[in-house]
Amino acid sequence: MGRITASVKVENPRAADQLIRCDALVDTGASHMTLPSAWRERLGELEEIGRVQLELANQISVEGTVCGPVRIHIEGFRPVFSEVVFVDMEPDNGQYEPLIGYIVLEQSQAAVDMLGHRLVHVKRLDLK
Repeated sequence: MGRITASVKVENPRAADQLIRCDALVDTGASHMTLPSAWRERLGELEEIGRVQLELANQISVEGTVCGPVRIHIEGFRPVFSEVVFVDMEPDNGQYEPLIGYIVLEQSQAAVDMLGHRLVHVKRLDLK
């Protein structure tokens, strides 16, 4: 299976100059927008909603800090207000790997095109 990345901007809605722009891995197995704890200060003052246990792809359990609200804008899709989870990450070759999870994808009306290895726009939201 191919890797899908997307350009994303995460900003503090109370201070638009406090933001993060990055390329993030689209991960439909992850729930939230997940960022490295090392970047948390770049968003300024955010409400800490709580701490959660997360299970990684290798089945290791780690703790994350849920903060919000934040404004998340995946390039090409509508911006949404949501939460972000900060996790202690080790950079791979000097780079962190932020994740875009399924909650943010659904809110943004983005879906994964597995054949084209890209995100596509969903025309309608589900109310079923």
